[in-house]
Amino acid sequence: MSDTLVIIPTYNERENIELIIRAVLSQKKDFEILVVDDNSPDKTSDIVKSLILEFPNRVHLEVRKEKNGLGVAYIHGFKWALKRDYKYIMEMDADFSHNPNDLIRLYDQCAFNDADVAIGSRYLKGEINVANWDIKRILLSYLASQYVKIITGIPVKDTTAGFVCYKSKVLEAIALDEIHSIGYAFQIELKFKAWKRKFNIKEVSIIFTDRVRGKSKMNGSIISEAIFGVLKMRIKGLPNK
Repeated sequence: MSDTLVIIPTYNERENIELIIRAVLSQKKDFEILVVDDNSPDKTSDIVKSLILEFPNRVHLEVRKEKNGLGVAYIHGFKWALKRDYKYIMEMDADFSHNPNDLIRLYDQCAFNDADVAIGSRYLKGEINVANWDIKRILLSYLASQYVKIITGIPVKDTTAGFVCYKSKVLEAIALDEIHSIGYAFQIELKFKAWKRKFNIKEVSIIFTDRVRGKSKMNGSIISEAIFGVLKMRIKGLPNK
């Protein structure tokens, strides 16, 4: 059994799922993968099942009844991982926006460089490392992270990042059942709660590349949730004087 689980949430990722699984398993580190599929109509889970036969101890699948948010899918995956005593638990997208070759870099920060949380960041050193996004989406994402820093005070440059490695002790310390965010707000809330609990957070510069295959799940409700969710986090999580 590996000490590290990579959680990949999916909904209609038939075009990407086999490619991303094989890319993760080809890394020098013996990662295991958990796909959390929200009952995709395109039968993404059938492809995963076939790969489980090929990689019986490295690929795992949880199929949920319906699509009700990225955050809920990740929490399902986190609980699954914690029950099985993985030491490092990672998040990544199925669509290759996160480069599988960067998994090792995030893992190394937690395993060998004292990080409790390692974030694949698009916005380190004053640069914006995003490929194939239009200027509106780049500005939206970048300004969202700046907004979060101003409102919460969290010293993280890419608060909405979804490419992250957590030590299991971080997720054990966070009350997962009390997290109700879905999209960007979910990613922000996890980082905020880790920071409030004084865990060591480090960022690693990555290049984020927009998907080539399949359809984006981004929508207006996810963005508005992030805007108002951050204010709620700030109100509930004011630093102690």
